[in-house]
Amino acid sequence: MIVFIIAVLMLLTAGTLLFLAQSQFGKHPSGARLERILKSPHYKNGRFDNLNKTPQFAEDTSMSEVMFRLLFGKKENTRPSKPFKFKKTDLNTLRPDENVFIWMGHSSYYIQLDGKKILVDPVFSGNASPVSFTTKAFAGSDIYSAADIPELDYLIITHDHWDHLDFETVKELKPKVKHVITGLGTGEHLESWGYDTNIMTELDWGESADLQNGFKIYCEAARHFSGRGLRRDKAIWASFVLESPSQTIYIGGDSGYDDHFKKIGLKYGTFDLAILENGQYNRDWRYIHFLPGENIQAMKDLNAKRMIPVHNSKFALASHPWTEPLDKIMELNTEKLRIITPEIGGKVIWQEDTRVYPRWWDKYR
Repeated sequence: MIVFIIAVLMLLTAGTLLFLAQSQFGKHPSGARLERILKSPHYKNGRFDNLNKTPQFAEDTSMSEVMFRLLFGKKENTRPSKPFKFKKTDLNTLRPDENVFIWMGHSSYYIQLDGKKILVDPVFSGNASPVSFTTKAFAGSDIYSAADIPELDYLIITHDHWDHLDFETVKELKPKVKHVITGLGTGEHLESWGYDTNIMTELDWGESADLQNGFKIYCEAARHFSGRGLRRDKAIWASFVLESPSQTIYIGGDSGYDDHFKKIGLKYGTFDLAILENGQYNRDWRYIHFLPGENIQAMKDLNAKRMIPVHNSKFALASHPWTEPLDKIMELNTEKLRIITPEIGGKVIWQEDTRVYPRWWDKYR
């Protein structure tokens, strides 16, 4: 019996190692990239760390309690009642002089800004996990594919989690990408998938790059973590400030609330648009994702004129009803700040401040 148990454990271990060796898991930094990481002030004891203490789970819970609630806890209305029916904007027919935002569900979006074409955290494979039958996109939410994307001036990846960095999508996009911008360490994944390091800009918090012709990108902190396999925090998670000749945009990525938003607001003065997460929260992991209303406070800290909430309406990564993040942000916006809630695929000209966006999610409850 002991021999049998040992044999089973060995087989399970071998199977796990083979599974984790698949290309989609990417690679941990090595060589010159690792040498650069080791010099980062944010890399300590073999891993990147947040600016302030950030436990994976809140102090009033434990991993076993979290897993029990995830597996057996009450879950209601975590997915829409019927398939979405969205009309997607044809990205190839946009006028070059239009400043446009197109949301593609969850944290994937396309920005056309002062003539540049930018794609952020694209996930078009239909799921957000290493196995295709889990974490599937809501029916009707995955309306864009790599074939719909025009040649890109910039592909921005905020961090390497499966719902932000999708192996299939970035592989298919590779021939269309002129320049990749990401956090320090994430380039190792992309290089292993065939991307040329010469077109990559990898930044640590506090670093920046001049993209020429009036465009600059600044890497700023976020309060989160990284990792695609068993080892965490080998690449940094980031937010980005994108400056163009006419606009300054905050690309939030994933983050829990902390004082870095106030510091970023003081540093840059004001933002024309902030794109912030809104959804997939839980009090158990309240340090790494906004709870309802904290994104509104972050918007105020950033001195942002407008906010587009993302990180919702495509994947059920938490136990809350899928409409709750949108309901809550409307309810808690008591100061009537300019919060834009477009449909997936809808064309947003964010400077049109008189435009009213309907509560599209109500018809899919």
